[in-house]
Amino acid sequence: MTPPPLRIGLIGTGRIGQVHAAGIAANPRTTLAVVADPFVEGARRVSERYGGRATDSADDLIGSGEADAVLIASPTPTHVDLIASSVAQGLPVLCEKPIDLDISRVEALRPVIREAGVPVALGFNRRFDPAFASARARVEAGEIGALEQLSIISRDPAAPPADYVRASGGIFRDMTIHDLDMARFFLPEIVEVQAVGSRLFDEGAREHGDFDTAVTTLRAASGAIVTIANSRHSATGYDQRLEAFGARGMLQVANAPTSLVSLSTAQHVEAKPPYQEFFLERYAAAYAAELAEFVSLARGEGSTSPTFDDGRAALILADAAQRSAEEGVAVPVDLS
Repeated sequence: MTPPPLRIGLIGTGRIGQVHAAGIAANPRTTLAVVADPFVEGARRVSERYGGRATDSADDLIGSGEADAVLIASPTPTHVDLIASSVAQGLPVLCEKPIDLDISRVEALRPVIREAGVPVALGFNRRFDPAFASARARVEAGEIGALEQLSIISRDPAAPPADYVRASGGIFRDMTIHDLDMARFFLPEIVEVQAVGSRLFDEGAREHGDFDTAVTTLRAASGAIVTIANSRHSATGYDQRLEAFGARGMLQVANAPTSLVSLSTAQHVEAKPPYQEFFLERYAAAYAAELAEFVSLARGEGSTSPTFDDGRAALILADAAQRSAEEGVAVPVDLS
């Protein structure tokens, strides 16, 4: 007998919250039960479009008994308290990254999660991108031999507003953290981090002491090396590429174009359209797969969802990258 749809409570109705609301409504195994946002008009707009009861109180949502699981898409400083409240009620959680900007708060929450025994997944949706997931599976299958080098390129189309930069925790905790998790997806045991950053073009980065351009190098316990190149702008569109290199060959993931049609004329040969504009288009399939895996996790069916410990590890690496870029030193890390 098919179980009824999983009733999900959504906290936060900003851009990413709306992405999740649409995904919940589209998945036949889920239903949007309650939508919470202190700006209740945002919650009402989402509930009118995708279903569920609107409230201005996350506590109301968590304690209502109307949700079987919670999806946290609210601002980062709220995550720790909302995760703790949810697991105390026995509600599985899918939380957007990062868990927090302060690793000490994450460490304090870790034993609470373990004692509760309630599943907590982190929103590292890129693990579920079909191309990245295929490359990783083929590496795991030994197709290119032992992995020696992993290169990740991640460049946004344009820099975010200065106010966003101020509250983001910096490029390593906000942007590179996705790439750090992708590095661990391929090479879980990272032991050392080196990073450099520059302020080349973004006034917001200069104003708030952040970087708009960064390169991070990771060393795995196996000796394999990961290189991550980030920029807050890209004239060609959302630049998302990956290369895995081994003794027997390499696997490459190219950018996703806006069209597969190319133009050849006397002036141009195979002129191609630009890359997809931003993460909403590039990772649409990944968000859908992420939600599907979370449903399996919440139902106790087994799941490949990134865990709370994956979120903790990514933040440790981001903190190490920040320190390395500021101090010019290699930073050893212990993710145990």
